[in-house]
Amino acid sequence: MGFLAGWVNGFLTARTKLPSFIVTLGSMTYIRGAAYVISGGLPTILTSEQFKFFGSGKFLTIPTPIYIMLGVYLVIFIMLKYTMFGRHIYAIGGNEEAARLTGIKVERTLINVYAISGLCAGLAGVVLAGRLISGQPNAGNMAELDAIASVVLGGTSLAGGTGRIQMTIIGVLILGVIRNGLTLLNVSFFWQTVITGVVIVLAVLLDRLRSDK
Repeated sequence: MGFLAGWVNGFLTARTKLPSFIVTLGSMTYIRGAAYVISGGLPTILTSEQFKFFGSGKFLTIPTPIYIMLGVYLVIFIMLKYTMFGRHIYAIGGNEEAARLTGIKVERTLINVYAISGLCAGLAGVVLAGRLISGQPNAGNMAELDAIASVVLGGTSLAGGTGRIQMTIIGVLILGVIRNGLTLLNVSFFWQTVITGVVIVLAVLLDRLRSDK
């Protein structure tokens, strides 16, 4: 379902030229609404031990989500660094029109990128449900802000064409350390949300200053 949702977003963005921000914001809203409709606003308790293993299990004392995260990062790293598809992604991010003139199938590449993003989001949902041992229709609210902050903190340019998956890991760790530190300092969740928003703005500002040089 995540893959399908991402494919639809990619199709709407690439073929109809709608702004990607509007398309993804709209899909986030209607998919979240569909979750409430399907569940009736109530959590669904998981009974499958195999499903729970994805979020709460351990292998060699290491939590399963760690293996899943490293596996996804490794696949994406290889794809971006060593495949033609990865080079096409960077080229489109740098200059879409120039990429089109060089013969890159821009629309197909964009649709595939959105589909992969949706697939990863769906996998993250499975892991989260396994950790909560239930399907929560309101789970993941505001997680999109954490995703944006982590990527930008890792040095990926919002203007496109610049960024490395290994640096995104560092961005995730930085945000995680900030969150854990604030929790240990007994900072309320509300203030943590404020601080996360400030971090995003500062990260985007640094990205803009770096791009202007």
